[in-house]
Amino acid sequence: MVDPAIFEHLQTKINEDSAVREELRSKTQELEKQGRTTQSILSRAHSIPVAQIQATVSDAEKSIFAQVSTIGEISGVASNQPYYKYNSMWTKHMQDTVFSIILCGWLGGFKHVREESQALLTIENVGEILKGKTPDRDAFHLTIEEYLHAMISLIEELARLAVNSVTLGDYHRPLEISQFVKDLHAGFQILNLKNDSLRRRSDSIKYNVKKVEDVVYDLSLRNLILTTKSENQS
Repeated sequence: MVDPAIFEHLQTKINEDSAVREELRSKTQELEKQGRTTQSILSRAHSIPVAQIQATVSDAEKSIFAQVSTIGEISGVASNQPYYKYNSMWTKHMQDTVFSIILCGWLGGFKHVREESQALLTIENVGEILKGKTPDRDAFHLTIEEYLHAMISLIEELARLAVNSVTLGDYHRPLEISQFVKDLHAGFQILNLKNDSLRRRSDSIKYNVKKVEDVVYDLSLRNLILTTKSENQS
């Protein structure tokens, strides 16, 4: 005879799992909503000159800190469970949050966590902003894969920014972006990526690098870069 208590116990476990999933789903939906707000703020960088970027950066920082608060709530629930049981629920939103952080950092934000001349926020810098969610934690944490995905998204966004900067009459920024994305591309070539999704996405980097190079090449053909330099010297 089979004891019905076995199935009652299993149903209890199912109910507990459903409750955790529902709580995490609610919090990740809030994170996704906040993320859209942050990225909407950061998208202003495509339509305003560099001299006016600081207000956008400040607004983006405030929005990101709201996301950090929600991530803390997700961590509070998830850290009581096996990490890889639920991480698929939040990993894409973590990638998007980290992308916003490193883009905001590239635009001049989060100066308190980096060296003055540092253009790219390191994974440790991002972990500090996320209040300790670094890869050396066994509980809820920022993974290396999430950081690398965010970096690829940054390259894609900067390729767009290079084009839009020219539209705004800023001929120096594409040069800055070109050197930066080339450095990132060189860094990715060092990596031996095992994650299939990450490896596929990294293949797109060279196309975005070429996109920026084409912008710089077109500027040089039109002598716009030389004109800008001479104007700066005068």
